[in-house]
Amino acid sequence: MQVKTLTFNPFQENTYLLYDNSGECAIVDPGMLDAGEEQQLTAALETLQLKPVKLIQTHLHLDHVFGTRYVAETYGLEVAAHADDFFMVDQHKEYALNFGIQVSANPPMPKVILNEGDVLRFGETELRILHVPGHSPGSVVFYHPETRQLIGGDVLFQGSVGRTDLPGGNHEQLITGIQQKLMVLPDEVKVYPGHGPLTTIGAERVGNPYL
Repeated sequence: MQVKTLTFNPFQENTYLLYDNSGECAIVDPGMLDAGEEQQLTAALETLQLKPVKLIQTHLHLDHVFGTRYVAETYGLEVAAHADDFFMVDQHKEYALNFGIQVSANPPMPKVILNEGDVLRFGETELRILHVPGHSPGSVVFYHPETRQLIGGDVLFQGSVGRTDLPGGNHEQLITGIQQKLMVLPDEVKVYPGHGPLTTIGAERVGNPYL
């Protein structure tokens, strides 16, 4: 599995394109806020000659779903997320105004539910779903054991962890989940976070002050 990173919106959110030799692609957390950012995503797909077949969310905070409707409608995809975050969908427009951001519509309600232990398949790729709540109730990560890559959303960052002061956040739950589900993975696992640079499980095991 290969990973292409695109960074969007004022929150500098990382949107990921996951793909393999089949040319099929999963789009993770589309964060495009305007037409220019939407074109950046489309251009990246065209340059890499990818066919989007999955639209998957690590969680449903506003910065990770700004572009979800565009992707769903442009490529005819259903949104996949954990059900514990569904309550955020109808609050999206109003919540965005708290940050001075106006959006024309709420994102589409997910129709595919992601649960702990599920396997998500596209092309030649199989992703394991791990539910790691605490940043949000429905936060999940996507793990590809063969290449030891983890798409981590806002659960684990380089030298930090996800904030837990948003609705549904729980710091103790987050740290417990990271320790029990992520820190048991091999040191060389690459972690692609929802914001900021790439890190590894080994680096965070040794140097993360929150763990």
